[in-house]
Amino acid sequence: MANKSIIEKILGSPMPKKSVDTDKYHNISLDDYDEVIEDAPAETYIRVAELSNLDGIPDLRKEIYDGNIVIVDISLIKRDKMILERALRDLRDVVSDVHGDIAGLGEDMVITTPTGIRIDRTRIGGQTTAY
Repeated sequence: MANKSIIEKILGSPMPKKSVDTDKYHNISLDDYDEVIEDAPAETYIRVAELSNLDGIPDLRKEIYDGNIVIVDISLIKRDKMILERALRDLRDVVSDVHGDIAGLGEDMVITTPTGIRIDRTRIGGQTTAY
């Protein structure tokens, strides 16, 4: 008992365990939010593409002309400078044609937007970046 009182003096007496009142907590079902509304088509979709050669350019052009935002992974064509430059030139031409916008996202991604959507090149809470 003498040891216990010394430990209690140093550390204090142990706190009694509180019981958790489960009535205060509610389980929330997210099932209602997981559903996709398929009845009403969207005006603009965000599409993700991987460009491995120039054969994929027509599909990207169609998506941009259809008014979609396209995020393109260009990592597979970065090694071939000629293909990379041609692909980027083609994307710039389409974006220019529809009065959209194009910017790089890091080293391996490019984002293209259709008419009426501009890419803000400032980071939220950060500095302007050169994409």
